Amino acid sequence: MKSLSRVKSFEGILETFEHVSEVTATPMRFAVYLPPQAQQKKVPALLWLSGLTCTEENFMQKAGAQRVASELGMALIAPDTSPRGANLPGESESWDFGLGAGFYVNATQSPWSKHYRMYDYVLHELRALVLKNFPVQAEKLSISGHSMGGHGALVLGLRNPDVFKSISAFAPISAPSQCAWGKKALGNYLGQNPADWKNYDSSELLKLAQVRKEILVDQGTEDKFLKEQLMPEKLEEAAKATDYPLKLRYQKGYDHSYYFVASFIEDHLRFHAR
Repeated sequence: MKSLSRVKSFEGILETFEHVSEVTATPMRFAVYLPPQAQQKKVPALLWLSGLTCTEENFMQKAGAQRVASELGMALIAPDTSPRGANLPGESESWDFGLGAGFYVNATQSPWSKHYRMYDYVLHELRALVLKNFPVQAEKLSISGHSMGGHGALVLGLRNPDVFKSISAFAPISAPSQCAWGKKALGNYLGQNPADWKNYDSSELLKLAQVRKEILVDQGTEDKFLKEQLMPEKLEEAAKATDYPLKLRYQKGYDHSYYFVASFIEDHLRFHAR
């Protein structure tokens, strides 16, 4: 790993790293915030997945999470949202597919399958890298995210309950099999058979969950993507049908931005700490 930047924040250290990924066959970047408690012992950690067009910087710069993480003694880990440097044809033509839009899946379709493997990158490579190089407790790792990253957090958390202690999300893409963002991404990364998309659709995964951990989801009522892209009602319907402990909160007047995330990130950090 190569350190790209290092700053002090609320008595902890925020550092950004770059490494060559074996999973994506490209350079990858991620940011780590270590609270002051990490100087003496291993600490719990929250893995944060960001949304469309974002990088490893957005959450650390805009969410205001470091103050509470410092108080709670919780590390924060934020990877980039896609491989970069593969130079695949068409990967930079639109903001909702390709660069900055890896959707946290393992692509199966050429040419994406060689590089766009964000599911394995997050679950295996990044997690192993963090546990090897930082004072983080492997048994106390939680996951959260925003928008596309909320989708990723729900999918990774539901599919790997032995790895992630708790799950939350902000404005997640709750039913990607049924919205334009999801159909575009999953269709190109995984092929045109919708049956192949179910493993990356949290509304479908919720119906099959064997381990039932409470999930916290916040959604702004003034989010311009609410009805056509995010579809939280699909997640709610799946939870009600299976009596799954989903806590879905509609926050009146809030939009899709990091102003919304920053307003409720403390609630989520304390939820994971509990």
